[in-house]
This record gives sequence, C-alpha cells and structure tokens, in this order.
Amino acid sequence: MRAFPQPKYDTASILGGLYGDGIIALKGAFERGWVQQVGEDIERLFQEAINRPGGALGRGPSRYYVEIHPERLRGFVDLVTHPWVVAVCEAVLGPDYKIVELGFDIPFPGAQNQPWHRDFPSPEATVKGRRLNSLAFNLTTVDVTEDMGPFEIAPGTQWDDSPEFDKGMFPPRSFYPRYMERAQRRMPKMGDISARSALTIHRGTANHSDKSRPTLVLGVDAPDGRNAERHDLQLSRSFVETLPELVRQHLTYRVVGDLEHIVQAHTIEGLVKPDSDA
Repeated sequence: MRAFPQPKYDTASILGGLYGDGIIALKGAFERGWVQQVGEDIERLFQEAINRPGGALGRGPSRYYVEIHPERLRGFVDLVTHPWVVAVCEAVLGPDYKIVELGFDIPFPGAQNQPWHRDFPSPEATVKGRRLNSLAFNLTTVDVTEDMGPFEIAPGTQWDDSPEFDKGMFPPRSFYPRYMERAQRRMPKMGDISARSALTIHRGTANHSDKSRPTLVLGVDAPDGRNAERHDLQLSRSFVETLPELVRQHLTYRVVGDLEHIVQAHTIEGLVKPDSDA
C-alpha cells in the first residue's frame, strides 16, 4: 500500500473546527519576541491614528479599531506566510484566497460589554450555499487574563440567520440566552493565533483591568468574497518590489507612490454604545 505524506496541518480538522464551532487556534505559533515587536508597532500606529481625524474608529467606550498599511507592521510577511495561516486559508477559502484587511482592535481599561454581533451580514454563499467565504485571524500582543475584557464567542452561530437581525448583524435580545449558554471566553497568550468566521456571533467584554488588550486582525476572502470593498489595502511601489510572489498573489491592494491615510469604510454603528445588559 502506498504511503501518502501527512500534511503538517490536517485539512479535515481545520474544516471541522471552522464549519463546526466557527473558530480554531494554534498555540505558540510565534515567538514572544516577535509578538512584542508587533505590540510596539501597534502602540506607535495607534498614537498616530488617534491624533488625526477619523484615524481610529470607536467600537464602544474606550475601545478602538484602526486599519493599517502592511508595510508599517514589521513581521507582516512572517504573519501571512506562516504555514498554519496558509493551510487554513487554502483549506477553507481555496488556493486563490485574497488578503483584504490588516488592522488592530484595542479595548482599553473601562471598555464595556459590546452587544452580541457578527462583523457583517451573512453573504448568500453562507446563507444559501452553507459555505464560508471569509476568515478573520486574530493575534494578541499580550497574555490575556479574565479581567482584561477577553473576546467572547458563541460557537456554531455562524449559521444563524433571521430577519430579526438588525442590519443583518445584531441579533435581538430574545436570542441572547442562546449565546450566553454557548459563550466561551478566549484567553490566548502571546504567540497564539486564532482563525474564525467573522459571522460567528461574538462580542468584546468589559475590561476591568488597568491594561489594554491589543489584538491584530487579518481579514482574508475567498475569490467570491466582497470584504475588500470595506477596506483600503495600500502598498507603496517600493514595498511591492520587496514582497515574495507568494505574498503578492494573495493580496488585494492598490499601489500608491506615497501611503495615504486610510479612510475606514467598515464603520459598525451598532458597537458605539455599550450593552450594559449583555
């Protein structure tokens, strides 16, 4: 009997996790020193963004989202070429997947519970075709503890579909018991990375600590995904020339002479106010 080589990361496990719970993770994917460097970049980029109009989007009290240029994040190529990231993208989205978003989310001390939500309305590919055509990768830059407002997710809810969802994203309060029953709080450590369907119902929780909880976000689409329309991935001509072809072919971007301030098109108005009862 012929012995087939075993892949480093099992496709069936990847698909089972993302089509089942809607989230999977790899612990210790990156060295802590590499993550510390990412954290330094995020801190610098946040200070720049918060000091210009529209640079940082509010996602609730003391909580912000900032979209960034890939070349301003040291380690960007390391991130998008990590074998697990590539394996997950290929397994779920196919060999022609496209990276459409790079940014970070920061809940500072005093951040409150967000309402349960998904990041955008479910596309037809999911509602009718029962297929996931986008993924969000998350990488924490700190060791998350219970008091830091950890990310909370309701496994299996990426398939929920109801006309009662406000804007296709916010379930009514009558659905909350279902999410509370399923809720899992995620407390990753520096070096861990996760992949999830952004359709899986989730929320950020209240940060009762005296520390911020920065999280890097990488958004990836299948060829029929439309999330690039919500983002503005820019690369300078000089940076494009430094990228391996393997990276370039998986990026949806526009080439610019000089980087322009990003005008974020993915405002989520329903997250501006906290949900004190959630």
